[in-house]
Amino acid sequence: MTFFSSTFQPSSLPRNASGLAGAADSLYLAELARHDTPLAVVCASAWDANRLTEELRWFDPGLRVCAFPDWETLPYDSFSPHPDLISERLATLYQISRGEFDIAVVALPTALYRLAPPAFLAAHTFFLKQKDTLDEAAFRAQMALGGYTNVNQVYSPGEFSVRGGLIDLFPMGSALPYRIDLFDNEIETLRAFDVDTQRSIYPVNEVRLLPAREFPLDEAGITRFRQNFRERFEGDPSKSKLYKDVSNGLAPAGIEYYLPLFFEETATLFDYLPAQTRFVSHGALDPAGQAFWADAQSRFRLLSGDKDRPLLPPAELFLPTDAFFSLAKAYDRLDVEQTGSGLARPVPPISVDRREAHPVAKLRGFIDSFQGTVLIVAPSAGRRETLHEYLAEHGLTATLCEGWADCLPRAGRILLTHGPLAEGFVMADGTLAVITETELYAIPPKTRRAREARATQIDNLLRDLSELKPGDPVVHAQYGVGQYLGLVNMDLGDGDTEFLQLEYAKGDKLYVPVANLHLISRYSGAGEGAAPLHRLGTDQWEKARHRAMQAARDTAAELLNLYALRAAREGHAFQFSLHDYEAFSEGFGYEETPDQAATIAAVMADMQSGKPMDRLVCGDVGFGKTEVALRAAFMAVMGGYQVAVLVPTTLLAEQHFQSFSDRFSAWPVKLAELSRFRSPREQAEALQALADGKLDIVIGTHRLIQKDVKFARLGLVILDEEHRFGVRQKEQLKALRAEVDVLTLTATPIPRTLAMSLEGIRDFSVIATAPQKRLAVKTFVQSFSNGLIREAVLRELKRGGQVYFLHNEVSTIEAMRERLEKLLPEARIRVGHGQQGERELEQVMRDFYQQRYDVLLCTTIIETGIDVPTANTILINRADKFGLSQLHQLRGRVGRSHHQAFAYLLVDEDRTLTPQAKKRLEAIQMMEELGAGFHLAMHDLEIRGAGEVLGEKQSGEILEVGFSLYNDMLAGAVASLKAGKEPDMSQPLGVVSEINLHLPALLPVDYCPDVHERLVLYKRLASCQTPDELTQMQEELVDRFGELPDTARALLAVHRLRMSTRAYGIVRLDVSGEGMSVQFVPNPPIDPGKIIQLIQGKAGYRLAGPDRLKLTTSLPDVARRVGAVTAFLAALGEPVPLVT
Repeated sequence: MTFFSSTFQPSSLPRNASGLAGAADSLYLAELARHDTPLAVVCASAWDANRLTEELRWFDPGLRVCAFPDWETLPYDSFSPHPDLISERLATLYQISRGEFDIAVVALPTALYRLAPPAFLAAHTFFLKQKDTLDEAAFRAQMALGGYTNVNQVYSPGEFSVRGGLIDLFPMGSALPYRIDLFDNEIETLRAFDVDTQRSIYPVNEVRLLPAREFPLDEAGITRFRQNFRERFEGDPSKSKLYKDVSNGLAPAGIEYYLPLFFEETATLFDYLPAQTRFVSHGALDPAGQAFWADAQSRFRLLSGDKDRPLLPPAELFLPTDAFFSLAKAYDRLDVEQTGSGLARPVPPISVDRREAHPVAKLRGFIDSFQGTVLIVAPSAGRRETLHEYLAEHGLTATLCEGWADCLPRAGRILLTHGPLAEGFVMADGTLAVITETELYAIPPKTRRAREARATQIDNLLRDLSELKPGDPVVHAQYGVGQYLGLVNMDLGDGDTEFLQLEYAKGDKLYVPVANLHLISRYSGAGEGAAPLHRLGTDQWEKARHRAMQAARDTAAELLNLYALRAAREGHAFQFSLHDYEAFSEGFGYEETPDQAATIAAVMADMQSGKPMDRLVCGDVGFGKTEVALRAAFMAVMGGYQVAVLVPTTLLAEQHFQSFSDRFSAWPVKLAELSRFRSPREQAEALQALADGKLDIVIGTHRLIQKDVKFARLGLVILDEEHRFGVRQKEQLKALRAEVDVLTLTATPIPRTLAMSLEGIRDFSVIATAPQKRLAVKTFVQSFSNGLIREAVLRELKRGGQVYFLHNEVSTIEAMRERLEKLLPEARIRVGHGQQGERELEQVMRDFYQQRYDVLLCTTIIETGIDVPTANTILINRADKFGLSQLHQLRGRVGRSHHQAFAYLLVDEDRTLTPQAKKRLEAIQMMEELGAGFHLAMHDLEIRGAGEVLGEKQSGEILEVGFSLYNDMLAGAVASLKAGKEPDMSQPLGVVSEINLHLPALLPVDYCPDVHERLVLYKRLASCQTPDELTQMQEELVDRFGELPDTARALLAVHRLRMSTRAYGIVRLDVSGEGMSVQFVPNPPIDPGKIIQLIQGKAGYRLAGPDRLKLTTSLPDVARRVGAVTAFLAALGEPVPLVT
């Protein structure tokens, strides 16, 4: 069934179509594409282009719709587009040039960019098929020419990795990377694999390889670039860094804006379109083109003074708007307008009013008066169910259907489905009305993008702990803290074996076989360079370990006590109406990210369970933690309890008060703020209302935990920016904690909190997926220079944004203001710091939020939680003075919208940085990607050290043994006490079995060449606790690196034996070609009768000392040796539990 086909007469297809309100334009184009040749739709805005792409795919999933994305950089930017965007652009151009599309959608500013000629794409695209012959050297050369980079592990488009007979490859324009398995030099199999787990998913028949860049960096391309550069720009080219980089075969950042220099002549989008394409103009193209040109020209004027980066004039990089339209004349044209009268009209006002007695009265009135079918489109399947129930509750029965095609043949008056439509429409002939939530709830249409949603796995984040570098301190469970020097191979008479080389105090060396890596953990506890190396052969380590074990035992007992209290006391099981909760959630103006949704669900489950909640939400700056807090507060208040929100700074209290007030404005909820922005009288009134139970939510600074604050029925405590509170304040809250639900939010948890969460002492959620369209903050570490500051500020003002300039000395802040005013006469500058009066500071912040001035010169008062979406550049003076989590928090003040944000960390040129400051600046610059807060906290744990888990001390015994070993001790002590046994002080980690099969047990270099990767795999193997985990690891090894060599099989066998012997109290197991020797702990958990039977039996066992058994027999290979141990354990029977 089609709606517009009557207007598509084959003899004369329409020249224009107006009045296509809402999503009618998408439906019109989807139907036109079935009747007509391919369409190229050019939209005035990128928002419309994205909307059309999603809606077209929904109206007709069979259509081949391709969107041509923008570089998402400003003209003449000095950095390059994201590789994913280039990958998508190349794939789209390839598809369009082959005519393999029905509709191509592009925004006008993107269509004005000049492109590489189609011949370049055709020459650099090739295919790999099964059974093809592949010459590895030629393949490497071809990949390098295509611009692909050779890496150890493939993560993003444009990378490849060669490991023996396996090649991993992430082609541009592909959604997944591929693994090529070679047999000699023939391609045996091609399989897609998962980037996160590096495991294969499914086989494919062929792989298409597009070039990795939009310009050639081969010999010919570089020569042409050099020649053109010398012709266009005067002066000595060898002084230009850009020229030198390209000459050396590098692609410097921002090279895309020199694209014409690589080619004789450039092409336009029209050169890629097939001749029979119909050109569709959507919206007001001319004004959009003029605005883009004005922007490009003003940026050219602004940036053209730099001798090091001479710029090409705009006409060489972009098509003038009139030239674009004259090229478009070669194609049949159709103008599509959403306004005006014509084929469809907007939906009349029908919004639901939840405060009315009949909320859906307007909708019912519309349906009653409308003769045709009404189709209601919800944004997701979950919302469709909710709407279905909601409408039924108010007497409107809707028929559910799946997707557009399924709805058309249905007979019902009211149909209900889900899809990505932004706005609805009513057909002019009255046959159909499509209504979306935009009209139902009168909210502005939001850009919805369902992402390939996968919630983050915490173990993947933790795995990074094993990134050891030579020189890092490590802890050996039996010998103490030493320095890791690297992996070495030695032959001790049983063939080549790989060892970790450790150095202890006085230069003593210890070699640890890789099979015993479970005894080694990364040392994190002291500051860099301060790790206390132990001496081998002394009791220094024994004493330190004993002290730490004592502390761990006490902590474990306290913990269990707290656990028991919390489990025994009933918490609140909050009751609330799901209908109200839905209504409240709608106030959130964005799509929830997968991690955010998972966290909200976890918090809801905790709050409804009736056990007290203690959950840490670790989410990066600006990833939507506040929304989690708002939902939790809503559930508590609707359940009839009070909520206390504790924040570290007055400014954050003010901001939270604003955002909570906005969201709760439509609900009968009373809020108050306790901070120095409130007068003593207001505070006294609030405290009285709190004690009387008249206040529902109180938001405050440390004032909230003072003695005089009394609650009538406190149900939930929300602790925001937890890393800013001391242990004492948290302990005060803990007094409430046994039965009150606690929700802790932070971006960079302090090591102690993180330690508690990883230990499982508290529940833990990570929000590591960025909100839609969010870009990582570009971070630069630079010397303080006037030129840099001026450029950074002007670039931000140019796009209508605002700037934070952080100068953390109140005494010299006015002098800095004068300096900035001289440097930036065009900017309006204000100062904000904590020593200003309450009203003045409040006014400064409010004016900044309302964009009354451009640059806020401030101290770290802005560190926590200030959210100004228009501020996207931050300059931090003397950045070497700040801690890691502080730098991360400060950087998180920018980048809260979809614009590219910048952080400049300025350091004094003439001062030398301390090694720790250098490390911190390197870490923050490396951790640019979104969601890095958690990793940074891990780094912090290593640079700064962990604290005691309970009690006052932020560090202590942990320093001596290192954080992870202390964690293991603590976990062991908790497990022992839970089982009703006293932890064994002499064996803090239980039995550690040492196993020697007298065979090389390692991953050979030619199997896994990267030292770092080998170390990570060794550590993961050693961390396996069950045979199933080991089997999964084995499958992964075969999958990633090919068939297991014998030495790797031996390594797996050692780990299997480690697991099976532990329960029997076996300390040492030595199995060679001549037989086997077994040593037990004192009083092992075995039946002595079984030992006597073994000695008396025919097998040949004999005692060799009070705790040792020997067997003399020939065991030539690994299978026999493992078999002998298995038979021996079977003869011992089940381990006997010790009687205590």
